[in-house]
Amino acid sequence: MKLKDKVCIVTGATSGMGKAIAQTFHEQGAKLILSGRNEERGNALANELVNSIFISGDVSKPSYNQQLVNSAIKHFNKLDIISMNAGILGLGNVIDLSIDDWQQTLNTNLSAIFYLSKYAIPQMQKQNGTILINASIAAFKSFPNHPAYCASKAASIALMKQMAVEYAPKIRVNAICPGPVDTPLLWNSAKAFKNPKKAIENAGKATLMNRLGTPEDVAKLALFMVSNDSSWITGTAMTIDGGILNA
Repeated sequence: MKLKDKVCIVTGATSGMGKAIAQTFHEQGAKLILSGRNEERGNALANELVNSIFISGDVSKPSYNQQLVNSAIKHFNKLDIISMNAGILGLGNVIDLSIDDWQQTLNTNLSAIFYLSKYAIPQMQKQNGTILINASIAAFKSFPNHPAYCASKAASIALMKQMAVEYAPKIRVNAICPGPVDTPLLWNSAKAFKNPKKAIENAGKATLMNRLGTPEDVAKLALFMVSNDSSWITGTAMTIDGGILNA
């Protein structure tokens, strides 16, 4: 039970990697505040996981992030871990992408990290805490029609490193950078290509492991990164991509 009695906020918890991370943290003894926009899926997950509470809302709104932190303190009296997984794509090239879509993508993928960290850190400083950002290999590798996504993920790595410097040694701050993982977001991302199904097939074949990742693959890394097993790791962006960046 690597996270026994740890209190954790998990954003993007209603599907994909965020859901797998929430389930894995729960299996390891964590008490959870679950965040997402889909109330049906969120409430179903909260019913499945003992000692978890779902709060629906939009992470791009500062007040919602403050609500998540307040709920952790109200229900569990402390906050040990924040795992931030919410993200959107903002598809379209620089010419075609609307300003509203650009701004919303940055608000969801980047500003939300700032908001939740801003409200969580004062509580986490009361004990040793851990912040984990779910970034992407898009921080290092560019993809057609993903300008807002690539920019926001690269910026999230820079923010992670700065916070690691600022809040050590009480709080560790790291990022995980998944490659092609079989999630709804990946299938939405593939719409940027002429043949989405073929693009996803090719992505799996392009990895050294010759397959797509699974949400459970990522959840296992997330568990390592927030547990004491990684107690001497901070300021690090850990890729989990089947080796695609080296292919």
